[in-house]
Amino acid sequence: MAGLRREEVAVVAGVNVDYYTRLEQGRERAPSSQMLAALVRALLLDDDARDHLYRLAGNRPPRRPLPELSTVSPRLVQLVHAHTESPAIVLDLALDVLAANRLARALYSPLRELDNLARLTFLEPRARDFYPQWTRNAHAVVANLRHATGVIPDHSRLARLIETLAEGSAEFSALWAGHDVRAKSRAPKQFHHPDVGILTLTYETLEVRASPDQQLIVYQAEPGSVSAERLALLARPTVAGETAQPVGPAQWAVMPPSITSSEPVM
Repeated sequence: MAGLRREEVAVVAGVNVDYYTRLEQGRERAPSSQMLAALVRALLLDDDARDHLYRLAGNRPPRRPLPELSTVSPRLVQLVHAHTESPAIVLDLALDVLAANRLARALYSPLRELDNLARLTFLEPRARDFYPQWTRNAHAVVANLRHATGVIPDHSRLARLIETLAEGSAEFSALWAGHDVRAKSRAPKQFHHPDVGILTLTYETLEVRASPDQQLIVYQAEPGSVSAERLALLARPTVAGETAQPVGPAQWAVMPPSITSSEPVM
């Protein structure tokens, strides 16, 4: 807080002046999390400055609270649609599809709705044909969700998703009992699109700094490969099935499970 003397900062933070002096001079090297939180409040630090303070003190910054329903910024949506030759989607930690460009919708068009990649894997009847390596994909999806529960342990929407999957898929329940944990990898992923055949795609995962629960996923085919040729065919407006649209987590969370039944499910 600009203009405050050392004694005034100590008073506002509710700490001993001598202790604050030692802290400011670097003679106190192990401040508690409670002390750091008091300084953050006293100095009116924003999130970036707060995180920097915690790291300087050798502490892990506290996790920022995440909203129950994620929203995508207009600039991120614009970035997604700027990828005209590659499928691109925005996911949150619960694997909800928050935004998708035209080519991503075309890629996933054999499935009913591009809403949540975990639901598509386990509760979409056509998933086993769409994912030629379904078992591998299913293991990755479950490991991703298990990882998410460690990042957002009290997230009610994620809990509802897991409950829905467990009720609708015996395979999910069995895999969930295994307690595998894994964040997203970069291994190639296969898709079977009825209009163009098998596509083998890799993907890049980009963290969204302004929204720590969101990631931008961009799929790519090896240049000059058969998959690249098939992806180019899929990009043509004449290819059928570009109507799949995200329905959003608020809607699918209350929908009854389908008949049922990855590296990350990207």
